[in-house]
Amino acid sequence: MSGILEQELETLYQVSQVLSRSLDFRDTLSEVLRTLNDVGHLNHGMISLEDEGSGDSLVIALHETEPTPFPLRTVRYKQGEGIIGTIMATGEPLVLERIADDPRFLDRLGVYDQNCPFIGVPISIGDYTTGVLAAQPHAPFSLKQHQRFLQMVANLIGQSVRLAKRIEDEQQDLKTERDSLRRKVRGEHGFANMIGHSRSMRLIFEQIRQVAKWTTTVLIRGESGTGKELIANAIHYNSTRANGPCIKLNCAALPDNLLESELFGHEKGAFTGAISQRKGRFEQAHGGTLFLDEIGEISPAFQAKLLRVLQEGEFERVGGNRTQTVDVRVIAATNKDLEAEVQQGMFREDLYYRLNVMPIYPPPLRERSEDTPDLARFLVGKIAKNQGRKLNLDDSAIRLLMRHDWPGNVRELENCLERAAVMSNDGQIDAHAINLTGLESSLQPAASFAPNPSANKIDLDDPDLDERERVVAALEQAGWVQAKAARLLGMTPRQIGYRIQTLNIKLKQF
Repeated sequence: MSGILEQELETLYQVSQVLSRSLDFRDTLSEVLRTLNDVGHLNHGMISLEDEGSGDSLVIALHETEPTPFPLRTVRYKQGEGIIGTIMATGEPLVLERIADDPRFLDRLGVYDQNCPFIGVPISIGDYTTGVLAAQPHAPFSLKQHQRFLQMVANLIGQSVRLAKRIEDEQQDLKTERDSLRRKVRGEHGFANMIGHSRSMRLIFEQIRQVAKWTTTVLIRGESGTGKELIANAIHYNSTRANGPCIKLNCAALPDNLLESELFGHEKGAFTGAISQRKGRFEQAHGGTLFLDEIGEISPAFQAKLLRVLQEGEFERVGGNRTQTVDVRVIAATNKDLEAEVQQGMFREDLYYRLNVMPIYPPPLRERSEDTPDLARFLVGKIAKNQGRKLNLDDSAIRLLMRHDWPGNVRELENCLERAAVMSNDGQIDAHAINLTGLESSLQPAASFAPNPSANKIDLDDPDLDERERVVAALEQAGWVQAKAARLLGMTPRQIGYRIQTLNIKLKQF
C-alpha cells in the first residue's frame, strides 16, 4: 500500500508542477495527461470541457502515442449523450470494469481498449460541472482507489480551468475596451476633426491619404495654429501603424541635455537624478509614429545626433554604450523657414533633406476664409460639449468672423469663440458676443485697406530699407497680393509667407 501511496503522491506532485507553469492552457492539459500516463499508469487520458456557446462537452486534450487523424474539437457530446455526456449531466463519477459492456460507450475517439476498465470523473468549479477527466487504469490498484485519485487530479484541473476562464474573460474585456478606445481615438484624430472644403484643404486631405500608406518621413510646415498636430494624428491613425503608439514631443520645450534624455532615454546613474533606467520617446514609439513638433528649434549640436537615428534607426541611451535599434516613422513639424536656416548655417543641410522627404503645407486660415463658417460651427460644437450646454452661432457672428485675418489661425479662432461662449448667458453667440471678446478692435476699417499709391515710388532695392520695410512696400505695390509681392522681391510665395509671419506684418484684405 505504501508503494501505491508514493506513486499517487509523486503523480499529484508532478501534475501540480505542470499546472503551475505558464504554458498555453491546452498544452498544459496535454502535459497533465502525459504525466498521468507516464507516472500514474493511467492510459488514454482525455479531458473535455463545456462549450459555453452550445453547452456541449468538447474534447480538448487526449493522450495517445499516435496522433489522432481528426481535430479533437470536432469530437463533442451533448448533455446526457454517451458516457461523457452522462457524467456532464449528472456531475457524478462513472467507473466501468469493462468499457465494452456499457451501451452508452460510443467509441468516437477510437483509442480505448474495449476489454479494459474505464473511469470518468467530473471537473467542477464549485458545484458546477464544467468538464470530464477520463482514463483507463492499467496498474493493479482497485478501481475505487483510481477513482479517488482521478477525482483529486480533476479538482486541481478545475481550479486551473477557473483561473483560465477568469483570465480569458479579463483579456476579452481588455480587448473590447482596447478596440473601443481605438475607435474613439481614430474618430477623434481622423479626418472628422479636420474641417475644410476649400481647394487647399482638399489637397491636404489627399496628401494625407497618400502619404499614410507608406512609412515616408513627413515634414509639416506652416504657421502656428494651422493644425500641424492634427495632420500628424490623421497620418498615423490612417496608416498601417495605427495599432502602434503615436508618441509626441515638442522640441522647443527642452534644452539639449534634457532633449537627448527625453528622446533617447538614459541608463541608471547616467546623471544626477537618474535613479533608474528610462526608455526615451524613440523606444516608446517602436512600431509606431514619433511626432517631433518645432523641429526647427533644436540646436546644431543636437541635429547631428538626431540625424543618425533618422538614417540608421540606431542610438545609445544617455550614459549607455549598447546600441538600440528601433522601427519608427518620424513626422516633424516647424513654422520656421528651414531653407533660410540652412543658408545661414543654423540648420544642417543633410538633416533638412532627411526630414523634408514629403512636405505638407497646411494653409493659414486667412487663405481659406471660405472654411471659416464650417470651422466656427465645429468649434462651437466642441465648446458646447466641454461646457455641457447648448450653444448656437448665428449668421451675424459668422460674418464678423470672416472679416478677421486670424494671425493666430484656428487656435485664435477657437479662443475667440470660447470667450464669446463665456460672455453669452443664453448660449446665443451673435455679433455682440463676438465684439465683447475684443475682436472688433482688431478689425481695420475698410478705408485703410486701399493700396497706398505713394508706395509705388519706393525703390525696393534701396539699401537703406530694412527687410520689414521692403516686404511691406512690395505688398503695398502689389495690392497686398502675396504672389505678386513675391515676384517683385524675387521670392517664392512660401518664402514671402514666412517673412510676413516672422516680421509680424499684419495683412490687409479687400
